[in-house]
Amino acid sequence: MSSKTYEVRPNQSVELLKELHILTRDGQMNQDSRRKLKQVYHLFQFIEPLLKDVKETKDAVSLVDHGAGKSYLGFILYDLFFKDLRDNSHIYGIETREELVTRSEELAARLGFGGMSFLNLSVAGSIGSDRLPPTVDVVTALHACNTATDDAIRFALQKRAKYVVVVPCCQAEVAGVLRRNKSKSLGDALTEIWRHPLHTREFGSQITNVLRCLQLEAHGYQVNVTELVGWEHSLKNELIIAHYKDLPRRRPAERLREVMDTLGLNELRERFFAEA
Repeated sequence: MSSKTYEVRPNQSVELLKELHILTRDGQMNQDSRRKLKQVYHLFQFIEPLLKDVKETKDAVSLVDHGAGKSYLGFILYDLFFKDLRDNSHIYGIETREELVTRSEELAARLGFGGMSFLNLSVAGSIGSDRLPPTVDVVTALHACNTATDDAIRFALQKRAKYVVVVPCCQAEVAGVLRRNKSKSLGDALTEIWRHPLHTREFGSQITNVLRCLQLEAHGYQVNVTELVGWEHSLKNELIIAHYKDLPRRRPAERLREVMDTLGLNELRERFFAEA
């Protein structure tokens, strides 16, 4: 193997990496591709133990990847974990851009990855789609923009997912509500936190993720928040991993309500109090 491809895992399909343009046709890797592969492998290290945990108790594992794009994550997960299971385990990639769905379908067919499906749907549209199973084991959403991460969480709740793994992207909805309600009687000291537009955006982003974590906890999940290292090119490197454990729901639901009341975000109650 070329010295320039030393990062590639031994059981990784070199043909797949070429098809994903991570490797060139002669097996070389540039700096951008090396960084991209490092990122996906880093995320795989978080997801693999979750898949193994599901597999210990079930005959097959189902995973839905929202905002799949070119399905780098889905293909890497399939290549490194799913293809060796030789059972009915399945990965579903959800993507709104039809050309990317078609390209992923063609690539899966060429590689013989029969346990992969790609659906031309929005995240919100996937929730009620009969093209997906009634329950799902693992739900992922990597940089699903705007409210798509919230829709992915709602999908996970509806599908009673055991694990939810999201790397949230930009979400301007909460920041917009904060901005509109700035002049209301929330307390002068409190509104200083988001008086400046840049602070409104950053505080809104943080509060959005706080609300997402509380929402998951209010549905019985144990939630861990960490940072994805090696994502230096992006400021959006927060990783939220939720594990359904049927934990007590009352306290996080109360805290969720308190945060929204305090910050004047009650008009978003329906989004963050979505029923499972």
